Amino acid sequence: DDEDRVVGALKVDASYSPVRRVSYTVDNARFEKRTDLDKLVIELETDGTLDPKLAIEHSATILQQQLSAFVDLDAIAEQEAKKDQNDFDPILLRSIEELELTVRSTNCLKAESIFLIGDLIHRSEFDLLKTPNLGKKSLNEIKDVLASKDLSLGMNVENWPPVG
Repeated sequence: DDEDRVVGALKVDASYSPVRRVSYTVDNARFEKRTDLDKLVIELETDGTLDPKLAIEHSATILQQQLSAFVDLDAIAEQEAKKDQNDFDPILLRSIEELELTVRSTNCLKAESIFLIGDLIHRSEFDLLKTPNLGKKSLNEIKDVLASKDLSLGMNVENWPPVG
């Protein structure tokens, strides 16, 4: 081996990466009733000079920077955050017909342009009693049904009604 050495030359390994091996698999995942999800499993082996978690974090940052040429990921994240802020309890977006009130009560509410449960809970008892043909009995029915869903009249939900 000493004969192969040339004076003034150093033999150097061409691989300077602390990462020895990387593999990934995409498996099916399930969350509650959703089965259309994927799970990413990454196996990463290093030479010990770099923590595997840091290697993944750094590579994810590089990937994000490379993808920014095609997609503005920051804008998408902001849109998602804004969407999450305006999310309401889904029950508020349901029709008042799902409350299964009497026909009389439902018709009185519709005559007052109350079509969603969210519209109904914004009204006070006093406002509803002004509604033609809606009396104490109907009001009590409405209050009981709302109470069974942990709702009540006169509730304040920010940013109601929803835009769009």
